[in-house]
Amino acid sequence: MTLLFKILPAPLWRAAQEADSFRGAGVDLADGYIHFSTAAQVAETARRHFAGQRDLLLVAVDAAMLGDALRWEPSRGGDLFPHLYGALPLDAALRVDPLPLGADGAHDFSGLLT
Repeated sequence: MTLLFKILPAPLWRAAQEADSFRGAGVDLADGYIHFSTAAQVAETARRHFAGQRDLLLVAVDAAMLGDALRWEPSRGGDLFPHLYGALPLDAALRVDPLPLGADGAHDFSGLLT
C-alpha cells in the first residue's frame, strides 16, 4: 500500500468532516488540486510550508483509494509529488494524527509515517 500525507490545520479537517469531504486548503484551491507528499517528502513539506505552526494534523491516505484523480507531477527539485484533482473522500483517510512540534521547533513525525 502506498501512503500519502496531507498536513493541514485541525479546524480545516473538522470543517471537512462536517461537509463529508475535503476540497483543499487555500493553496490547493488556488492551484486546482490537493497537494500531498510521500513519506520521504513530508518532513521537507512541513519545514517549507508549515514551520513553527501548531494545531496541525497529519492525514495518512491510501493512494489506491484515489483512483484516476491522483496524478504524480514534477515539483520541488524535479521530484514527483502526488496531486489529487478533485475532493478527497474522507474514507480514504486511514489515520488522522496530531503533528506536534519537537523541542527543536521542527515537526515531529516519530511513528506517524508507517
